[in-house]
Amino acid sequence: MWRSAVLDAQALSLWLDGDRRFLARLAALADVGTPLLVCANTVIELASHPAHRRLDWHLSRTRVMPVTAATARLAGSLLRATGLTGHRHAVDASVAAVALLSAEPVAVLTSDPADLYRLCRGRADIVPV
Repeated sequence: MWRSAVLDAQALSLWLDGDRRFLARLAALADVGTPLLVCANTVIELASHPAHRRLDWHLSRTRVMPVTAATARLAGSLLRATGLTGHRHAVDASVAAVALLSAEPVAVLTSDPADLYRLCRGRADIVPV
């Protein structure tokens, strides 16, 4: 099993929405003690989510990972290596960088598996949500 799991914006949104399938997946992770990680950029993405008032409660059950200089440098190198560009990919790259800087094995729960697979380059398990 994974030593850490990183949630992208859609994964965190499913949790905020109380999606039953996603809640079951999170329960399975909790049963084996897998910590949930969220990139700070992901928090920004959800600022206008209809359930944003509950966001703090959900984040209190995760580790919000800052975008440090090391994270930003790694995200930039991942973008260069894949040829991906633009704001959407920059956020995905920061999520990938958080995953790659986390305890392995690591999973990324994402609605964008193709891009995250490219960015993580086989060093993280990509779990579509």
